[in-house]
Amino acid sequence: MHKIKAAVVGYGNIGRYAVEALEAAADFELVGVVRRDPSQVPLELRPYPVVRSIEELGAVDVALLCTPTRLVEQTALGILARGIRTVDSFDIHTDILSLRRTLGEAARQHGTVSVIASGWDPGSDSVVRTLMEAIVPRGITYTNFGPGMSMGHTVAVKAIAGVKRALSMTIPTGTGIHRRMVYIELEKGYQAPDVIAAIKADEYFAHDETHVTVVEDVDALIDMGHGVEMTRKGVSGKTQNQLLSFNMKINNPALTAQILVAVARASMRQSPGCYTLQEIPVIDLLPGEREQWIGKLC
Repeated sequence: MHKIKAAVVGYGNIGRYAVEALEAAADFELVGVVRRDPSQVPLELRPYPVVRSIEELGAVDVALLCTPTRLVEQTALGILARGIRTVDSFDIHTDILSLRRTLGEAARQHGTVSVIASGWDPGSDSVVRTLMEAIVPRGITYTNFGPGMSMGHTVAVKAIAGVKRALSMTIPTGTGIHRRMVYIELEKGYQAPDVIAAIKADEYFAHDETHVTVVEDVDALIDMGHGVEMTRKGVSGKTQNQLLSFNMKINNPALTAQILVAVARASMRQSPGCYTLQEIPVIDLLPGEREQWIGKLC
């Protein structure tokens, strides 16, 4: 069996679980990990090349981008230019269409594939919302996240000047409305009111009710658990009171990483261009032949 040669770019929370998910996938070969400081090689990465640039790894079919969202576009453009497929969990919902256009042009120019916004939200939840919309065409869908740690929001807080360490918790208040509970350790020389104002002005937080608390030890508060509950109520044909529900409780980075591996597999089966997860046949996320899964799952 030809194995898909995959590289992990970035070794934070998602990157660590991406390595584990690739190790567990029989149809993949992990060819290496790209990180900012390749001199730091933890014990679990010693079987693999750890490099500063993907060009040091030789042949790579697909790169799993486990970088902060705001680095995805720049990172993907450089890798796509080498003819390597990319998959990512970009999570700024309002910027997805713009990113799709930019990476689509690059992917087609270099004859390769990019799959964007493919974590669990946006990503697998987007597929569920799409299916709900199809079977209940008129109605309303509410997506309630948490309670749990938001990795994207936490990374965004850490990037703000004056923040030494951070945690952003998402608390659902119902009907798709959320409260952001942010806990930070301050860098020396910074004033809490200035840092708090900068956090609340950031695009990740500007549209939600956000509370920021300065604490002594962020690590004492961290829990990777998260979840989502989606409901849609509406009309199928002319029949009212159709109620759909989807719920999951998860380890946030582990699920994100697993979806990235499935999407990396699917990227091998697409024509050049840029895709979101709901544009890809769901059967392409699975290993092996289509008929095997049709017989099992239909």
